[in-house]
Amino acid sequence: MSKPSIHFNISERKILLRVFDILSILALLYFVGNTFDFDYFTITKENWRWVFVLILYVSIFGTVFELYDLQKSSKIEKISTSIVFTVSTTVLFYFLTPFFTPVLPDNRLQILFFFFSILIALFLWRWAYISFIVSPRFYKKVLVIGETSNIETIVDTFNASDPNYKIVGFVNCEVSKNAGVKFKGVPEYRPNEIREVVERENLSEIVVASYSTENITSEIYYTLIKLLEEGFPINEYTQVYEDLTQRIPVQFVGKDFYRYFPFSRNNQNKFYLFFHRLFDVLISVAGLLIGIAFLPLIVLGNLLGNRGPLFYLQDRVGKNGNVFKIIKFRTMIKNAEKSGAVWAKKGDTRITPFGKFLRHSRLDEIPQFINILKGEMSLIGPRPERPFFVKELSRMLPFYETRHMVKPGLTGWAQVKTRYGSSVDDSLLKLQYDLYYIKHRGFFLDMNVLIKTLSTVIFFRGQ
Repeated sequence: MSKPSIHFNISERKILLRVFDILSILALLYFVGNTFDFDYFTITKENWRWVFVLILYVSIFGTVFELYDLQKSSKIEKISTSIVFTVSTTVLFYFLTPFFTPVLPDNRLQILFFFFSILIALFLWRWAYISFIVSPRFYKKVLVIGETSNIETIVDTFNASDPNYKIVGFVNCEVSKNAGVKFKGVPEYRPNEIREVVERENLSEIVVASYSTENITSEIYYTLIKLLEEGFPINEYTQVYEDLTQRIPVQFVGKDFYRYFPFSRNNQNKFYLFFHRLFDVLISVAGLLIGIAFLPLIVLGNLLGNRGPLFYLQDRVGKNGNVFKIIKFRTMIKNAEKSGAVWAKKGDTRITPFGKFLRHSRLDEIPQFINILKGEMSLIGPRPERPFFVKELSRMLPFYETRHMVKPGLTGWAQVKTRYGSSVDDSLLKLQYDLYYIKHRGFFLDMNVLIKTLSTVIFFRGQ
């Protein structure tokens, strides 16, 4: 069997981006310092703290401004805005913390040298990344084995999740084959061609995407066993799906559901839960204080633009299915649901002009810090839904009520990873993200959610 092609996994590419972002910046600053009249930032043993703070700021603001989003990073026109925002904010904060960084220079030209050195370094490295790493030679080539009904979903999902993950073919594992697959140029191969395709295409992986192992023919089964014995990677679709998309594909989970939900031990970890609650309280107090500062503006906007009650209370389903009253600043017209509960959607005519501003800025969420202090909600968790929709969605979506095993959140993995839910399909997508959070929740994932929430607020993505 030929040697598989070289490729970088998602985690490897994110590490590669972070490491070379820093190395390129430090290298160009070192070059500029030794070539031009630039001595504001020097790399020496004595100035290690300056270097550390710069690395820290670039890492933090690069994450906030989505510098390490692989979809954005694959195109220079998409990542350019993130680079400019990251560099501008990094330089600003670097100048504002002179206790840890160099004192501002008398010669303002030094500031321009510093800013443009970092900016040019990032643009040069990202251009190199797009030209060489995000190229066919580093694609992860995959053969999918499964039922014909799955192929369209699989191809769409993998293409949307990772630009370097390429499905080069499909093998129908069903014993009774009614029709071939003709979808977006993905060729179908016969079971006896599996080994030939592996060698000819220099495949990196085979993904088995079957609802039932009983559908896999004996010919395919023994071919896969032989390849596995030779050390070739063969993976199950749901695990690959989870790794690529960071959500759990509940629509592909069957009677052996318990295999897919080894939920995080942190759900019962007293240490984690104690600090999670402490963090909730501290952030809620700070959030309410910030809310008080914005309150005069919100009251005035409500009087002029909303013309009615300032607050809006609504029943929501919390942990273990308990119903509580969520508190928000009102963003819709009065009696918006006099005809019954309906989905809120983008461009909803019931939202007032000032309500649009509150939603886009997320200021309408500030009163929910009261729910968090009362213990009805947490800062991070699945978004609490209304009883009517919970009842409906529980009938249509498998494992929907599993969301209620943790407290609902003001923000969460689903909220920062997808758009506002306005249909059953949107709810399915959000459910996949919610279950991923419950399965993997911990300090690092919580921090990831908070950083992505900052990105959502900064880029005005609230709805």
